[in-house]
Amino acid sequence: MPVDQSLVGREFPPTRPYAVSEEKIRAFVTSTGADYDGGPAPATFPIVLAFDAMNAFLAAESIDLFRIVHGEQKFSYERPVRPGDVLTATLTVASLRQISGNDIIGTTSRVTDEAGALVCSTSATLVHRGAES
Repeated sequence: MPVDQSLVGREFPPTRPYAVSEEKIRAFVTSTGADYDGGPAPATFPIVLAFDAMNAFLAAESIDLFRIVHGEQKFSYERPVRPGDVLTATLTVASLRQISGNDIIGTTSRVTDEAGALVCSTSATLVHRGAES
């Protein structure tokens, strides 16, 4: 069943506050095979929050994660993520179209600090595979 077009423009509740620490950044960086020597988080670190926001969206709309193919991810920064930041992500469905029985879902997520200031925004393209024949 196709994803409902009325989702376009809908904003979902923010994620729970996420306290960024050197330990969390180090674990993230280590998982990529690199080393962390302190300082700001790598540019892809906010995927941690964006993924939580995406999972909450999928659960709220009863969309199965196993039918999602992650097509594209972009980050646009206002400032670096640093240890000590407390961040949340708020996902909005930006676009939705159907191609060959698949839903192409465009999302944006605003990552903000505890004062509500924008730290970065992300955009993602998700392909929701249609039902098997």
